Amino acid sequence: MQLDRYTVGSYTPGAPYWKQLLWYFIGSPLVQSYWLPMSAIKVWILRGFGAQMGQGVRIKPGVRVKFPWRLSIGDYVWLGEDAWIDNLAPITIDSHVCISQSVYLCTGNHDWSHPQFELKIAPIHIAESSWIAARAIIGPGVTVGKGAVLGLGGVTGRSLEPMTIYSGNPAQPIKVRKMKSVAGLKKVPSGEKTAIEVHEA
Repeated sequence: MQLDRYTVGSYTPGAPYWKQLLWYFIGSPLVQSYWLPMSAIKVWILRGFGAQMGQGVRIKPGVRVKFPWRLSIGDYVWLGEDAWIDNLAPITIDSHVCISQSVYLCTGNHDWSHPQFELKIAPIHIAESSWIAARAIIGPGVTVGKGAVLGLGGVTGRSLEPMTIYSGNPAQPIKVRKMKSVAGLKKVPSGEKTAIEVHEA
């Protein structure tokens, strides 16, 4: 491949240059900062740069966001320390999702067969009540089904079925996630078959 001839093709960052500069030099450092621990201020900054943010979102120190204008987060989402939201393409995180420490959400890739190492992007969608455990990696185009779990250090480039626990690299389904009944709380329904149930059918 010839990296001196690399181009991004038709890709654009989705915001004017002045907005990108403001984000890189002011917004992003404030959101990442350890001396500004208040989630409410970080949520306010992200909204100011175009992110769709729900209520009750918790943002720990070190969280990195590539482009806030391509980020949509629901209610009561947790973003753990040093999580990296690399959203060249849109990333949608539904309500009640936990993104643990040092998770990497990657929407960009390259065509290794192309002589100019062509850029390829695809969105990521993480459905409600899912948990992405520490140091897990999710690749471009992945949909994480409702209530799914990707375990510690898991890596996936394929979509995950609802209410299924995955582990390993590449991530494989290991068991069905069963929610305990707690007084006063709604049980989270799967609404669909899990990967294990489909495999056993």
